Amino acid sequence: MIRHAGLIARRIAGSWAGALIEGPSGVGKSDLALRALDQGFRLVADDRVETFVSNGAVFGRAPATLDGLIEVRGVGVLPQPHLTFCRVRLLVRCVDRSQGVERLPDPRYEVVEGVATPVLDLWPLEPAAPAKVSRMLEHLGVAD
Repeated sequence: MIRHAGLIARRIAGSWAGALIEGPSGVGKSDLALRALDQGFRLVADDRVETFVSNGAVFGRAPATLDGLIEVRGVGVLPQPHLTFCRVRLLVRCVDRSQGVERLPDPRYEVVEGVATPVLDLWPLEPAAPAKVSRMLEHLGVAD
């Protein structure tokens, strides 16, 4: 299935843990991905993500036409070193304002390709957004 999203990954405990970034057009998905890349994440896909299931886990990759590319608003579409695919461990739902994020949310899951996936609501333009994605992957049991 093709999703309007980005996918970034971070190496945790010896494997790549992916964060699928979804939200409305123009909310800041690519901006979040770009800032996360500067903090040690790797790009898997920008703008469109092809998701699939293998052995009960969800994985994502870029469609061939977007492989290794990222949109940098105001600059253009640029080549970017990337991973071919990774396991999706987290669904980041981007909201358009900081007030749209609950202060202390209960754990939530959404079914992605038939697999329950942890969800993080996030305002992608806040300075700490990449760190929050990283902490979620590290500390909330997302990675094995």
